[in-house]
Amino acid sequence: MTEVREQKSEDRSQKIKNRRQKTEDKKPMLTDSEILSTLEMLENENLDVRTVTLGINLLDCASHDPAKVRKKIHSKITHYAEQLVPTCDRIGQKYGIPVVNKRISVSPIAVVGAALSSPQMVDIAKVLNEVAREVNVDFIGGFSTLVQKGMARGDRALIEAIPRALAVTERVCASVNVASTKAGINMDAVLLMGKTIKQAAQLTADKDGLACAKLCVFANIPQDIPFMAGAYLGIGEADAVINVGVSGPGVVKKAIDRALASNPELDLGQLSDLIKKTAYKVTRVGELIGREVADNLKIGFGVVDLSLAPTPNVGDSVGEIFQSIGLKSIGVPGTTAALALLNDAVKKGGAFASSRVGGLSGAFIPVSEDLNISESARQGYIGLEKLEAITSVCSVGLDMVALPGDTSAESIAAIIADEMAIGVINNKTTATRLIPVPGKAAGDNAYFGGLLGQSVILPVNNGKNENRFIRHGGLIPAPLQSLTN
Repeated sequence: MTEVREQKSEDRSQKIKNRRQKTEDKKPMLTDSEILSTLEMLENENLDVRTVTLGINLLDCASHDPAKVRKKIHSKITHYAEQLVPTCDRIGQKYGIPVVNKRISVSPIAVVGAALSSPQMVDIAKVLNEVAREVNVDFIGGFSTLVQKGMARGDRALIEAIPRALAVTERVCASVNVASTKAGINMDAVLLMGKTIKQAAQLTADKDGLACAKLCVFANIPQDIPFMAGAYLGIGEADAVINVGVSGPGVVKKAIDRALASNPELDLGQLSDLIKKTAYKVTRVGELIGREVADNLKIGFGVVDLSLAPTPNVGDSVGEIFQSIGLKSIGVPGTTAALALLNDAVKKGGAFASSRVGGLSGAFIPVSEDLNISESARQGYIGLEKLEAITSVCSVGLDMVALPGDTSAESIAAIIADEMAIGVINNKTTATRLIPVPGKAAGDNAYFGGLLGQSVILPVNNGKNENRFIRHGGLIPAPLQSLTN
């Protein structure tokens, strides 16, 4: 009798499970209201796929013969990328979701061209620019090197080539990783990058130092960033991969505005939940487009980078989100806490939406690229020191920050070192995109054009003078938390 009762109990449990499964199977992935809200995001709130970035592994293009390297690079990129733009346009039209930028990232050129000289590296940059123009992509990233623990011959050749390479090309972007939590901070590389940034600015003085807008210095750089100027394809990646960057600060702002208009008494926990749900929808849109592009090109799908990346367009600002939450402006007391809430909610919403979230995934604070942040800087609400402070909780770092043209290379290196320290100690990605604008002083305006925008030039404390600390060089050791094995 006992065995019969146990069998009947198991049968009842199985029937209940089956009924639950049938009920769940009938549930749509998105409700009618969620579908309508997504359409509203597309039509009125600046939701878009900010970039589809095709990563291409160039390691098999290495050779001691510079001509062979250039030929192989041109051939391989053309082979994989010739249908990228038409495919993105076709799929964007199919779903009514614009793919704003189509880009390419490649293996670090310092590795591919390890046997080449600095002038030969510049020639590689010209080939990258030429092939980018031929396949009609906006930017190509990967004129890059990773030197967090030391510099080899190819690394030095590439860094020496960066100013000239960025000055004579329009679409090439460069990045240099000078620090990591595992290795510490390579201060020799940091000082060298301060000098490199100054040289790049001087070579494009007639464009307010525009070359520097295509150069990022990183700590803990991810291998799958789709956003420029930091995008490159990591050493452990496949021959080709599609990574997608989705944005939507305007979507988040409108969601907050609607919710607070309906219930002004919402607390911050409830606002965090709202941002998470919005980030979920945005991530799903990005993965849908990315996977279909990858399938059409017969290339593997990589990651979705959900980053609130603003543009100079009205209604597409990260800075405005802070005002919607209740701050007078980004930069006033409360800014760091608000950004921590925002960044955390975006990451959690993205991670719930997809198992392929990667890259940077959070909130960007690029001063010149965000109308609201640029205006806050002009009015004095936010300066260099506060920008540095909030990078402890945002996704990137000191991004698109215009500095006086007479800022010394040592001071630029010191700013970089401070930012790298935040990344190393907190085991997170940080970066700088600093632009010393030749011939201009603090309070003047710098104009970079297009998505790069414009900004007031921020003052630098003790910016003209020497910095003996930086000149010591060497390696700042890795912190204790690096010992995790």
